[in-house]
Amino acid sequence: MAEARLFLEKRSYRRRRIMDAVRMLPFLCTVLWMLVPTMWPTGTDGAAVTPLSTALWYVFVIWALAITASFALWRRVHRKEGGTETGTGLSDT
Repeated sequence: MAEARLFLEKRSYRRRRIMDAVRMLPFLCTVLWMLVPTMWPTGTDGAAVTPLSTALWYVFVIWALAITASFALWRRVHRKEGGTETGTGLSDT
């Protein structure tokens, strides 16, 4: 007997993967904000200390990239849905 294959429509599969990316984005940003700065040299072993200005630029760039990525993913999901606003509970009057 032939094995039944699960077929997923390409559009719905991609939409689900984009939504998975949207759900993982806060965790990725948290890791980038919390884990990476702990690997910077602190100057205790004779290495140069990371300047505060560099650290602030890093935090700002990660923040800006998170906003840009979330907006891009939102636009992509919105475009894949056909741009219709159904089920929002808002009236058109």
